[in-house]
Amino acid sequence: MKNVVVTDTTIGDVRGEEGFYHYRQYDATELARTSRFEDVWHLMIHGTLPDDAESAAFARRIGELRLLSPATVDLLRKVVTPEVEPLAALRLALASEGILERPLFDLTEGERTDAALRYAAIAPTVVAAAHRLSQGLDVIDADPTAGHVSDYLRMSTVSADDDAVSALQTYLITTIDHGFNASTFAGRVVASSGSDMTSSILGALGAFLGPLHGGAPGRALAALDEIGDPANTRDWVRGRIAAGEIIMGFGHAVYRTHDPRAELLKEVVTARYDSSLVRRATAVEAEIEAAINELKPGRRLYANVEFYAGVLMSEVGLPPSMFTPTFGVARIVGWTANVLEQAAERKIIRPVARYVGPEPRRGAFDR
Repeated sequence: MKNVVVTDTTIGDVRGEEGFYHYRQYDATELARTSRFEDVWHLMIHGTLPDDAESAAFARRIGELRLLSPATVDLLRKVVTPEVEPLAALRLALASEGILERPLFDLTEGERTDAALRYAAIAPTVVAAAHRLSQGLDVIDADPTAGHVSDYLRMSTVSADDDAVSALQTYLITTIDHGFNASTFAGRVVASSGSDMTSSILGALGAFLGPLHGGAPGRALAALDEIGDPANTRDWVRGRIAAGEIIMGFGHAVYRTHDPRAELLKEVVTARYDSSLVRRATAVEAEIEAAINELKPGRRLYANVEFYAGVLMSEVGLPPSMFTPTFGVARIVGWTANVLEQAAERKIIRPVARYVGPEPRRGAFDR
């Protein structure tokens, strides 16, 4: 299903031909350059950018909600092993925290909003805790007085210097929402039935776990490692195309020009980090684009957000195992905003399929 309009939204849109996307009425990349994560979160949930008093109150509320219950921490300590991925732990924690959650259909608008904030706020704490437990380390408790991005990086890596927090905040804001992608649509389908907030988030998370969606940042960085010397790039691309394989970190279902998120993240990493990884990434990007133009003239295929996301997250100290979970920490804000909008409609999404099997016959038939 592609380019099928299923509902109206005031949350945002992606204009693929223009290389532009927005949250509400604001340019999303400009928000990422100039705003705090919590302020954009406020915009997504409440529809407006907060004034100073509202900003402080909202950040304080999110900080308090970021604290995990002792029962959830104990659950994570019992089940997380080196084999358990952080998003699998998040799936379990959300299901546990929401075991008594009532259907959205039966909640007031305020109650629905409370649930949205609660579950989105604990996501970074759960992800960071699961990461540390999988490494044989103990959980670092959330600090309700810290900023959301700073606290997430501290809980994950112990350190959170200002440059790293600023770079990561830019990335997280760029990935809060992005139109009716697969996970957002999945969450809205669940919400349209009147189901509860946690089930709606878990529906979105299930779609997000697929490597064609949320799982790409680590794979894009792995491709950089596989290529090694940028001089190897064109031969590598030829081999991938000949084998009919996807070039992770390149191309997008909507954009037909440069991905504005990738362009912004490239700007951030080249300005902040003079490292061999950044230099190799920019060289490989140019070589891949040139190779694709050579092999498939006229095909427009450019770096997408995952290509530079992996580079940025590596530079701020996050390991590849945390790339997709970090993406999820941002996207859960967009999921919950969409769930709230869908729940307010109180109409179930009921598409139809086009049957393409043998012609059916009425009446009795021979077996």
